[in-house]
Amino acid sequence: MKLTEKQKAFLGYISLYIEEWGRSPSFEEICSHFGFKSYNTVTTYLKALERKGYVRLPKEKNRKRAIEVISPVETRRFEFPLLGKVAAGKPIEAIEDVDAIEVPPSMIGSGDYFVLQVEGDSMKEDGILDGDFVVVRKQPTAEKGETVVALINNEATIKKYHKRKDCVELHPANEGMEPIIVKKGEFRIEGKVVGLLRQYR
Repeated sequence: MKLTEKQKAFLGYISLYIEEWGRSPSFEEICSHFGFKSYNTVTTYLKALERKGYVRLPKEKNRKRAIEVISPVETRRFEFPLLGKVAAGKPIEAIEDVDAIEVPPSMIGSGDYFVLQVEGDSMKEDGILDGDFVVVRKQPTAEKGETVVALINNEATIKKYHKRKDCVELHPANEGMEPIIVKKGEFRIEGKVVGLLRQYR
């Protein structure tokens, strides 16, 4: 039986997790990855995959890490727009949609996504290097310490978000650089960084 796009992403995440860690992810990890607010959503997806013959679920309810993948999802990738470049340093201009880039399903949950290429080294201590591609989930808010793509005067930058009483601090992951401090009305969060793609030369 065919899977929906979201079911493919769900199954792809579980398959890759098992391949890497030798066990299935916990319900909490699945919720965190996809942004689910309830374990019931995880159960709904798992039962649909079991019904379609892709996974086998444990009979014992307390063995939630014993999900078995019977038929892995096809190695399909999702394509998202490459909207230009984003500064890991000083802000640079975000350009129009010029291309598309493939993203593995394990990085994809609910919501809309886009991809930007990184320029600069201000996020290098978080492993985000010059030339990397960041996968961004569109959202207007973020939690403290999350890595976001923000627009300042229509220029894009990638930084860690820290909300203060009367301002916002956008912190680099580079000891040699200072944070960008802006008033709340002077910037806009475009999305949260949820994945990283790197091309080896």
